[in-house]
Amino acid sequence: MTEAEARAALVAAMRTLDARGLNRGTSGNVSIRFGDGMLVTPSGVTPDRLTPDLIVPVSATGEVREGSARPSSEWQMHMGLLRRRPDVGAVVHCHARHATILACAHRAIPPLHYMVAVSGGSSVPVAPYATFGTEALADAVADTLEGRNACLMANHGLIALGRTLSQAMAIAEEIEEQAAVYCGTLAIGGPQLLDQAEMTRIVDAFSRYGQK
Repeated sequence: MTEAEARAALVAAMRTLDARGLNRGTSGNVSIRFGDGMLVTPSGVTPDRLTPDLIVPVSATGEVREGSARPSSEWQMHMGLLRRRPDVGAVVHCHARHATILACAHRAIPPLHYMVAVSGGSSVPVAPYATFGTEALADAVADTLEGRNACLMANHGLIALGRTLSQAMAIAEEIEEQAAVYCGTLAIGGPQLLDQAEMTRIVDAFSRYGQK
């Protein structure tokens, strides 16, 4: 897509996260791989005030285009993931309620439902805590996401990766749904889990699912 199209897509993504209750206020951030760097949402701008001209271009070396807004405080996390994962074209980070509840409890989402496999594995792990906006957090999240599409971030929120922005958004929304289901099962005695053999079959099936 063109830069103008990518900027508009990021604005739409942030507004969608807000409208669907997956994010609130100035929390969360979204990026798209663009050229040898990325386009990322700015720091401290609510979705209703976000416009395409506020989207921030960041080069592969971390340089912000002159005259641009300040990038999200988590830009290092986005750039680190895009550098490490050539299969990824977009990153979505949000503070969806149920995912954040589990993240604050340091509780991974287990294989309670086959849709957990959208994470790329049989569970949704929790990345270790580090202060927001730091290289330490970027490294912790990248390590946890090795070979996966989503994880929780301890005492923080949720992050999802996709080949496209729409795929990353869909994964984020599904992980929040699985987090909500898990929280619900915990209230009635806990889930009955699918075994590893079944989850392996499901992850394999998901790799061939849908349109390519």
